[in-house]
Amino acid sequence: MPNRPAIRHIVFFSAKDKSDVPAIVAGLSELGNIPHSQVFEVRENTQSDALSGEVDVVVYAEFASAADMAAYKAHPIYAEAITVVRPLRELRIAADI
Repeated sequence: MPNRPAIRHIVFFSAKDKSDVPAIVAGLSELGNIPHSQVFEVRENTQSDALSGEVDVVVYAEFASAADMAAYKAHPIYAEAITVVRPLRELRIAADI
């Protein structure tokens, strides 16, 4: 399939306290300032699936290469976002496809 990204990075987060979801979204949104992704989105889960309510926030990013994703994760903004979000989150599940 032409024009598909090399890596699609999807990360699911749940908040320890649901009142912290806006702070999690804000902290993760800072990752969009890192220049190595082709596409970057942070969205609050709409919770429209009645059978699954564990996920509060989803990060979706596309990278042209593994090197671009590694540079993204090595960027200082990434470390800052972890410092903000880690204490607020319960669950973090990542998938790279």
